[in-house]
Amino acid sequence: MTPGGAGVAQRHDQSTGGPAGLLGIGYEPGRAPGARAAVVDGPYGGNDGMYGPDDTAYDPVTAARTGDDGTDPGTPDLGAELASHTADEVLADYLHQQSADFLRSLRLHRESGSDAEGAGEAARQLRRAARRISATLHTFRPLTEEDWADQLRSELGWLSGTLAREQACAARRERLMTALQRLTGRGPERSDRTARGERGKRSDRPTPSATAATASSPSSASSSTSSSDPDPDGALSAGAARAGALLDRQLTLARTRAHSAALQALGSSRFHAVADSVAVLASEAPLARTAAELPADEALPPLAEQAHRRLADAVAALPLSRAGYPYNAAALAADQRQDAPWHQVRMLVRLSRYAREVIAPETSDLRLAEAGRALEWHRDAAEAAAAAAAAARTPRIAPATAYALGVLHADQRHEVEAARFAFGRVWLPRTPDRKG
Repeated sequence: MTPGGAGVAQRHDQSTGGPAGLLGIGYEPGRAPGARAAVVDGPYGGNDGMYGPDDTAYDPVTAARTGDDGTDPGTPDLGAELASHTADEVLADYLHQQSADFLRSLRLHRESGSDAEGAGEAARQLRRAARRISATLHTFRPLTEEDWADQLRSELGWLSGTLAREQACAARRERLMTALQRLTGRGPERSDRTARGERGKRSDRPTPSATAATASSPSSASSSTSSSDPDPDGALSAGAARAGALLDRQLTLARTRAHSAALQALGSSRFHAVADSVAVLASEAPLARTAAELPADEALPPLAEQAHRRLADAVAALPLSRAGYPYNAAALAADQRQDAPWHQVRMLVRLSRYAREVIAPETSDLRLAEAGRALEWHRDAAEAAAAAAAAARTPRIAPATAYALGVLHADQRHEVEAARFAFGRVWLPRTPDRKG
C-alpha cells in the first residue's frame, strides 16, 4: 500500500520559533500518522476564516442552500432533501455513480487502442472519478469501514498520481515553449531573421571595395559600425532557441518515462486489485452500520463543515495581505517551503468542493471552482518554474542558454505571484481599504 503524502512547511514570512506551520495531506512525501487535518498558526488579519461578498464568514454548506450571491435560487431546502434519506443512502448513491464512471472510463481506455487522444481523455475521466471516490472516503471516513476505505483511498491516490504525470509533462512542455516564444516577442519569423543576422555577421569583414566606399563616405562608415554592434534581442533569441531545445529533450524524455510507467501500472496486478475494489464499490459500498441508522441531514453536513473548517484554517495561514498587492514580488523566490501551503490549500479546496457535491449535487459553488482554477494555475506555474531551474543546472550549457532559462524561470514565478493575487481576489472580493 502506498501511503498518502503529507508535508511540513513554514510560512516564508514567519520568524523562527513562531507558531507551527502547515501540516496537511497529499503534497509532500512522508505523511505523519494522523496528520490529515490542516494544523496552522493563528488567524490571518484577525479573521477566523474566508469571507463572502457581504464580508461574512463563507461556508460552502450554507452556500448549498442559497445561490452564490446569497439569494435563494428557488430550489428545495437542502435539509428537507437530506432528511428524507439516511446517510448510507446518500453516500452509497454518490459512490455508486463515481465507481460506474471509473469503470466506464477504464473500458474506454482499453478500447482506445492506438488513439492517443482518446486514451488521454479516458485517463482524465478515470482520474476524475478516482479523485472523487478518494475524497469522499476521506471526508466521510467515520461513516465507512475505515480500514477498507483507507486502503482503497491510498491505492486510488497511487493510480491517479501515476496517470497524471504524462499529462503534466506534456502540459508543462507546452507552457514553457509558449512562454519562450512570448518572451522573445516574435514568432518563427524572428528566428529566421536572427539566423540571417548571424550569417551576415560572419561576412562583416571589410573588402577592398567596401574600404574604398568607407573612405569616400564617412556616413556609411558610421552606419557600418552600428550594424556590427551586438544585438541583445538576437542573443536572447539564440539563447531561447537553445533553451527550448534543452527543455524539449528533458520534458519529452520525462513524458516518455511517465507514459511507460502508466502503461506498466495499468497492466499490473496492483491496478487489477484496485479495479476489483472499485467494482465492488459500484454495487455495494462498504459503509459503517451507523450510516444506515443516521439521517443524512444529521450525519453528512457536520463532516462537510469539518472539511470546510480545515480549508478556512489553511487559507487563514496564507500571506494574503502581501499577495493582495499586485507586483509584490513575494513569489519570485523559488522556495518550495513558500509554495507548499498554497498547494495544500488547493487540495483542501478540492475536498471541500467534492464534499459539497455529495450533500448538494444539484447546486454548484462558483467561488470554490474559481479558487480551484487559480490554485491549479499556481501549481502549474510553480512546477514550470522548477523545470526551468532544473534545466539551467545542466552542466556545460552556454551562457546565453542559461540566461534565457533564468528569464523563463522569473516569468513563471511572476505567474505564481499573479495566481496568488487571483486567489485572494476570489476569496476576499471586498477587503478594507489599505493605507498606502
